[in-house]
Amino acid sequence: MARTPTDPPALHAVAPPQDLAQRIRTRIASSVTRLTSSTSQSIDYASPPGDPGLFGPDAVCWKVHADFTSMMVGGVSALLLQTLHPLALAGVWDHSTFRSDILGRLRRTATFIAGTTYASRADALALIERVKTIHRQVKGIAPDGRAYAADDAALLTWVHVAEVSSFLAAYLRYVDPALSPADQDRYFHETALIAQLLGATEVPQSCAEIARYLAARRTELEVGPRTYEVVRVLMSASAPNAASWPIAKLVLNSGVDLLPDWAQQMLGLQRHAPLRRLLVRPGVNTLAPLMRWALNNGISKRARARVASASQAAARDRPSR
Repeated sequence: MARTPTDPPALHAVAPPQDLAQRIRTRIASSVTRLTSSTSQSIDYASPPGDPGLFGPDAVCWKVHADFTSMMVGGVSALLLQTLHPLALAGVWDHSTFRSDILGRLRRTATFIAGTTYASRADALALIERVKTIHRQVKGIAPDGRAYAADDAALLTWVHVAEVSSFLAAYLRYVDPALSPADQDRYFHETALIAQLLGATEVPQSCAEIARYLAARRTELEVGPRTYEVVRVLMSASAPNAASWPIAKLVLNSGVDLLPDWAQQMLGLQRHAPLRRLLVRPGVNTLAPLMRWALNNGISKRARARVASASQAAARDRPSR
């Protein structure tokens, strides 16, 4: 029925600003959850009350791993860096579905990092045992004739260092460049525990040790057709939907930009480095605040509430004088 001139305007069709903002926040948070959470590994970060997990809320890794955008940038950079080790690459090539499900690989990595950082101690240890079980099945012969095994201590250390060095580099660039050297060392010392529980040995635990380790490994790194194929698959990965395509491309190129110069050169990605730097760094600095606003009830916040809930309950039960 047509509206007559005397009918009131259909104000109900326009959502109040706060409702619209909440819908936008929920939609972004839902998209992030689908992008980063593995459906096969559900973790309840809100329980049990009081459980600090492997590190507790005062740990530097709780701070570094809490920023979604920098962790995604660091994760892309870490994956690219890992491909430079021929034995690590052979394991990915022979036993991974990355060519058909690169997003799934990123999801599983994100779930493992989040779970071992923020989940209860029992859940974190269960995740580690699950990964160790998978690693025991990953072995074979690389193209150069060398045997590899995913549970090899040296390979575990390489994968770990590629990850944590990239995560911290992204945090320093996009979140807190003023993080103290002491806290940077603490970060590497804390996260070494995860690598050790997985079976890694001689894990570097400070900025100086990380730098020396990476310099020493340079002679072991190489590129070849498989390396370039992994880079191609990653950099051409489809976004979950059309709306997130610009964000996905921004994060992928930011991951390249985060790589050390020598790694960009080895991967053949240095050609457009100045232009990439000019575009992606302001882009990430614009995206990051939006992500922090949208993920106002993220994993780290739920984990902090879990740890605090026991002391709050104790305070309520304490008899008053």
